[in-house]
Amino acid sequence: MDVLSRPTNRFFIRWFVCSLGLWIAAGILSNSISYGSFIGVIIAGLVLAIINTVLKPFLIILSLPALIFTIGLFMVIINGVTVYLASKLYTPLHITNFWAAIFAGMVIGLVNYLVTTILGDLKKS
Repeated sequence: MDVLSRPTNRFFIRWFVCSLGLWIAAGILSNSISYGSFIGVIIAGLVLAIINTVLKPFLIILSLPALIFTIGLFMVIINGVTVYLASKLYTPLHITNFWAAIFAGMVIGLVNYLVTTILGDLKKS
């Protein structure tokens, strides 16, 4: 049984990816994104992982025409919306504007891609 086959493991990996992505994005945009402390970025990652698990599928379904029209590029906006929503729900995560949230969503997406690729390579070997 591989690591990604259990839903709880997938959630914990999503939580790790969200936290790591927020940490990297805050490091790059230190004047636009802040999270307080190390525990703050862990909790912010948890909030974002919960939003991505519960709310993001509905956002994708509602924006399906825009996703089809833009050939999937609207997903960047959806990721930005989820990050911005996480900052509103968890106030120690402070994002100054929506563009910073979009950038953080792009960083999280890139980190997710890299982690998924690494885990997929480990699974094959």
